[in-house]
Amino acid sequence: MNPHSLSARLGKKLLLEGKEYLFFNGTSYLGLDSLESYTRIVESNLQKWGMHHGLSRTNNVRLAIYDRFEEFFSNQAGAESSALFSSGYLAGIAASQYLFPKSDQCWAAPDTHPAILPSGIQADSSLSFPQWIHACLEGASQLPSQRILILGNAVDPLKAEIHAYDWVASIAKKHEVTLLIDDSHAFGVLGDSLFGTYSQWKQEGIQLVVSGSLGKGLATPGGIVLGSEDLIQGIKSQPIFVGASPPSPALLQSFLDAQELLQQQQGKLKELTSFFYHESRELPQVKGNPNFPVLVYSPDSWADNLQEQGYITSSFSYPTASSPKVNRIVFSASHTLEEVTALSQMLTHLAASL
Repeated sequence: MNPHSLSARLGKKLLLEGKEYLFFNGTSYLGLDSLESYTRIVESNLQKWGMHHGLSRTNNVRLAIYDRFEEFFSNQAGAESSALFSSGYLAGIAASQYLFPKSDQCWAAPDTHPAILPSGIQADSSLSFPQWIHACLEGASQLPSQRILILGNAVDPLKAEIHAYDWVASIAKKHEVTLLIDDSHAFGVLGDSLFGTYSQWKQEGIQLVVSGSLGKGLATPGGIVLGSEDLIQGIKSQPIFVGASPPSPALLQSFLDAQELLQQQQGKLKELTSFFYHESRELPQVKGNPNFPVLVYSPDSWADNLQEQGYITSSFSYPTASSPKVNRIVFSASHTLEEVTALSQMLTHLAASL
């Protein structure tokens, strides 16, 4: 499949060379980009706040929206405090740069996002996540008491696997443990609310830190770090926070104004995801999780077959150009039940023809 170069915004439908396609790709899980009601909220806030605030958060002229957003998001997530950045990548770098020098050991899950990998630390991608857990538990049992920094993702979006971190509590019985999780693909998707996995993995005896992008499911360009009050104040004292411009104030305000709409979209997404998972669970070529809106499929030829029938899915080599292709179907709350049903039927037809 050749890459497509677009000259207009992405939505659930694409027009390529005169033909219309349904788009099952990307990371706009809640489909906010396609909602006119959300567009109107953003337009109103652009008039009030402008497109950009090019001043440091520590400038003597400050916008109240930043403190208000941080307080709201951290309270809803179950954290004491939070720090906003202009991107999820920058948020992850700020968190890992602050935490890494304070650790004796740093253990990174196989699929750890590069944003939270400190310089010189590499994840062993040859291990599966369960194998890595076993290695962590084994290593912890053999070491004297240490300060251990554990890094991982809430979800592996390329394998459509949701990760668990309850096992970290057993390591914390002997060691001083900090757990840094990237929630970029969890915000707006996982859990009962829109605010990721912080409340799920908050455990006594563990310093929990969550960072991630707000620009995927939540359609808010920016990033955030969640943690204790002391830790967040430490991160905010770093040059990486002090010297950087913050996210767009208009889009932060739009997120706050659209809470009811966001909740509705999340409910739609959960229904579509669960429906498609159960419709396709008998197909060995399709793998996923009923709680995450991404499914992995094979063989590679299906990407072209689906495009011929009017569906564009995610299909590219990763992590390098010479790597095997990763083929995925990504759902958005903007899709309809009829569209998802038709795609399921198409996959069943392709499986039957093998």
